Amino acid sequence: MKPEETIDFPIRRVWSRISRLYNTEAAKYGGSMAVGQILLNIEPEGTPSTKLGPKMGMESRSLVRTLQTMEEAGLIKRVPCKADKRVVRMHLTAKGKQMRDVSRDTVIKFNEAVQSRFTPSQLNNFRTVMAELDRILEQEQLF
Repeated sequence: MKPEETIDFPIRRVWSRISRLYNTEAAKYGGSMAVGQILLNIEPEGTPSTKLGPKMGMESRSLVRTLQTMEEAGLIKRVPCKADKRVVRMHLTAKGKQMRDVSRDTVIKFNEAVQSRFTPSQLNNFRTVMAELDRILEQEQLF
């Protein structure tokens, strides 16, 4: 079987290119795609760090390391929950909010540029296939 005939190869190749594109843009601001993704997933009222990993599909080791780097860079701060001291919520600092705006603008520009090249029907088919693939991988043991 040729790589082009598989399901995973084109997904991996395209994701690698998207990742490179986002990382190149984020580097201009001293960030990375992972940092931008985290910034976009922190809610205004704060988000527990334990909720971030599953929300973004990130492993806890990578997430902890990235959160430490973000805290050192002044993008986030950790705030213990008053009701339950075991829970720590991540909050954006003013610098983090500015960086989140840059991340949001970058994602919007990327999506507008890509979506403008496809018909609504093509985009709908793409989303349907990806949602079903995600469901299959979530619910079924393939091997």
